[in-house]
Amino acid sequence: MDKMVEEVEKTKKEWDEAYSKTQQHIKEIQEYGNSTMEETKNKNSLPRLNGLAQDGLALLNSLQFNLDLLAPQLPTGDEVQSAKALLKTWRSQSRSLRMNLRNANLQAKDNMRKTAQKERELLLGGGEESTVRRRNLQTKAGMTSAAESITESLRRTRQLMVQEVERSTNTLMTFEESTGVLKKAESEYKGHRSLLSRTRNLLSTMQRHDVIDRIVLVVGFIFFSCAVLYVVSKRIGILKLQRTITTAIKAGMAGKPELARKAVEEGINQGRFDGNVVPDKGLPLQQPMRDEL
Repeated sequence: MDKMVEEVEKTKKEWDEAYSKTQQHIKEIQEYGNSTMEETKNKNSLPRLNGLAQDGLALLNSLQFNLDLLAPQLPTGDEVQSAKALLKTWRSQSRSLRMNLRNANLQAKDNMRKTAQKERELLLGGGEESTVRRRNLQTKAGMTSAAESITESLRRTRQLMVQEVERSTNTLMTFEESTGVLKKAESEYKGHRSLLSRTRNLLSTMQRHDVIDRIVLVVGFIFFSCAVLYVVSKRIGILKLQRTITTAIKAGMAGKPELARKAVEEGINQGRFDGNVVPDKGLPLQQPMRDEL
């Protein structure tokens, strides 16, 4: 047999048992108060019977909810339709039980009123029987009052315990939510801490690069300045040599070999030759230069 079918059958069995017990409690409520105080001393009180009936109705509602969940999961369509029809019948029976419970309570109140009236008539009558009945009623009334007081105290205690359990549950839920928030905050803090560590490392690297770049710029500028100074110094020496040679050439052309020789000697002594200067070939400087053209 399918598991869902077994669950449905189990639910049906529980429904039959709960329905029968609830009907019995409602019947007891309806008959409550018909007998005298001596006959009802061993029976349940009306509030207890009402509590049992309400518990039965709550169980029936729970079984209806279970059947409503299980019906769509049945293997065949016929079983699903049958379960839905049964659920509809259960709902009708549950409404009928609630109506019967209401009528039974009204009947019980009417019965108690009639029984109290009979007891009053008996108490007002004369004789030994009335005296004994009055004494028994006083004793039983005190016991009933004490029992009702204890029951009410237990009910209040139960209600307080339920409230404490609910409060404890809410407190635990709040603690769990707070724990989740703290864990989330801790994970975010760890992420920010790693990000800050990486940022700090990047800043340190950028600072080192900045120092290196400055050193490179300073060294490059120094090398560039040295090169410029070297080129300028070389250029000044070459220009001076050119002027000396030009002066010598002009003096030779004017017929003043002594002046030309002196100018060439001064140019050679003051200037410094490099690779671009024409080397001395051993030609006498005293000979005048002639224009071959």
